[in-house]
Amino acid sequence: MKTVYLALGSNLGDRRAHLDRARELLQSPDFVITRVSSIYETEPREVRDQPWFLNQVIEAETGLFPRQLLRHTQQIERRIGRARTIPKGPRVIDIDILLYGEAIVNAADLRIPHPRIGERRFVLEPLAELAPDLRHPVTKKTVREMLSAVTGQVVRRA
Repeated sequence: MKTVYLALGSNLGDRRAHLDRARELLQSPDFVITRVSSIYETEPREVRDQPWFLNQVIEAETGLFPRQLLRHTQQIERRIGRARTIPKGPRVIDIDILLYGEAIVNAADLRIPHPRIGERRFVLEPLAELAPDLRHPVTKKTVREMLSAVTGQVVRRA
């Protein structure tokens, strides 16, 4: 079993219910959620003209390999109603694999650690709540160090 961290986000419809449903559907014999962060409300970053997000990070133990986990998360996104229409645009649910143990994966369809983890306060705030001393497997910076370097993004507990 590997310890993994996933980021959940929603900015359409009943955002909190979508996060709850994603956590419920993620649970399986091969994926056991061990801890969840608080929920944070965050302003959109790249496509600014859209509703604010609710974000959360979960810690889990999984027996799934990285690509299996990606398929699992994408199936759940589809089941909840995600339609990929506008890149970085509004979405019912978004599930990103942030970290998978110490693994480093560089494939066209999957990059672990998540390539933008160190520049996203909406990921780092809830991740720091769970694991502030966790080290990025490439940069070796702690979550706390990465968070202290990110400025100018509005993130507040919901």
